[in-house]
Amino acid sequence: MTTNKQQYLVEVWNQVIQYFHANHTIEPEIIDNFFKPCSLYELTEEKAFIQAPNIVSKSIVQSQNEIVAAGFVDVLNVNHPIMVEVCMENELPTHKEISVPVSAAAYDKDFASMAIQKDRTFENFVVGDCNRESHAAAMACAMSPGKFFNPLFIYGNSGLGKTHLLMSIANYVMKNDPSKKVYYTDSLKFVETVVNAIRAGKIEAFKQYMYSVDLFLVDDIQFLAGKEKSHEVFFSIYNELVNNRKQICIACDRQPKEIKGLEDRLISRFSSGLSVGIDSPEFETSLEILKMKIKHNGYGIEDVDEEGLAYIASNFSGNVRDLEGAWNRVLFYAIEFQPGGGTIKFETVMHALRKQSVVSDKTGLSPKQIIKTVADYYGLTRQQITSKTRTKNIATARHISIYLCRKLLDLPYVKIGDEFGGRDHSTIISACSKVENQIKKDVSYANAVKDLEKQLNV
Repeated sequence: MTTNKQQYLVEVWNQVIQYFHANHTIEPEIIDNFFKPCSLYELTEEKAFIQAPNIVSKSIVQSQNEIVAAGFVDVLNVNHPIMVEVCMENELPTHKEISVPVSAAAYDKDFASMAIQKDRTFENFVVGDCNRESHAAAMACAMSPGKFFNPLFIYGNSGLGKTHLLMSIANYVMKNDPSKKVYYTDSLKFVETVVNAIRAGKIEAFKQYMYSVDLFLVDDIQFLAGKEKSHEVFFSIYNELVNNRKQICIACDRQPKEIKGLEDRLISRFSSGLSVGIDSPEFETSLEILKMKIKHNGYGIEDVDEEGLAYIASNFSGNVRDLEGAWNRVLFYAIEFQPGGGTIKFETVMHALRKQSVVSDKTGLSPKQIIKTVADYYGLTRQQITSKTRTKNIATARHISIYLCRKLLDLPYVKIGDEFGGRDHSTIISACSKVENQIKKDVSYANAVKDLEKQLNV
């Protein structure tokens, strides 16, 4: 390897490290302890080989594979995915591939599709009640583009899997019919491309380029709102593709009619296809997603205490990113602070996530919200409910708050205890039993609990 090439690889790796810091995609401690000791061993047009000094660094870097790959794509300014392989010295390829510095000049920078991540497939998309309909619709579009639902409009909050489904469609089509021209973009990138094409006098060329697309995938369409010139260009492309039975799939954080600042003619066309929603995952789906993420990172389910898995799944089920972030934090703490290694213990999970906010179900409820609602109902403060005070009115409000946290959020008793001043799990179990018995005996008490549940909109 020449000195110039070594310098190039070192420079690229330093830029990728800086990318992680600048984008806050990985915790600084993890970057400094596990990423910096690694080095970029080889780089080709399609693949980056990272050399890790030990098995721990290898595991940590592999666990962030998608982020690392995105870092290379961004730093090298290319319009195609770059695969990442992490090896220790004894695992490195015997015969290295001929390395050519990646250059954006080799690609059509003006109009090219955004990168499609090859690991976003239907096979590793966890299906549950929250996303079954959208998954089925996406599969239908992938198997027979342009024949069934056009456009397919997938809506839901951030981090629920909309982008994963769009890329799954793209990967399925590219694998099963390589002749198809697939184009993926988000609306901000689309607007940028339109603006640049207009400035360069290439807007008609861009339209013609897009007319040749067989599968058009648009992410975060809500950001197209208010961009009048981009509306016009998008409308032209949309009509041309639909009229030629080319498939269009769109993702958004809300339903078509709820997008403000978007032309009525676009909303009308979006509504004419099939709109399907993705909801926050229920506990069972969250648990399966978590297990899939753990396996993907090279670990086994047996490497984590079962109660610990349940704790993560029940407390971080708001979206997939929350789950993944919680697991990464637990993994970091286990490596750094659990003596002797082995199975990641429940206590380690609790310690790692002790300061993290808890939102346990798709209603968005949290223990703090429940406590505040009960406190207001009984004319108390949150501090009184979580305190050690045992006067009857405060104890009653405290027991009901505990009961509602258990019933509405299905939190582990240990976690509920933490929310109520560090009480142990036996105290929490006792409080829940008292409320259940009192509801059966006292009508006014039962009505109070019902009123509170109504106020919490459940």
